[in-house]
Amino acid sequence: MRLDPAVHDALARWASDELRSTNAQIEFLLRKALADAGRMPRGAARMRRPGRPRKDGDDTGRKDED
Repeated sequence: MRLDPAVHDALARWASDELRSTNAQIEFLLRKALADAGRMPRGAARMRRPGRPRKDGDDTGRKDED
C-alpha cells in the first residue's frame, strides 16, 4: 500500500497509542469504515486479539465448551 510518509507516520503514532502495530491499526480502521458504510462482508473473520496467540492456537480468549 502506498501512503504519504506523513500519513504513515501519523498512523504509526496512533497505532502506538492504541498498543497496535501499524498494520493492525490500518485493518482496524478499514473494518470500522466498512462496518459504518454497511459494507462489511458477513464471512469476514474477526480481528485477532492483541498480544501473543495462546499455545493451543486459539486467540479468541474463549474457553472450550464441553
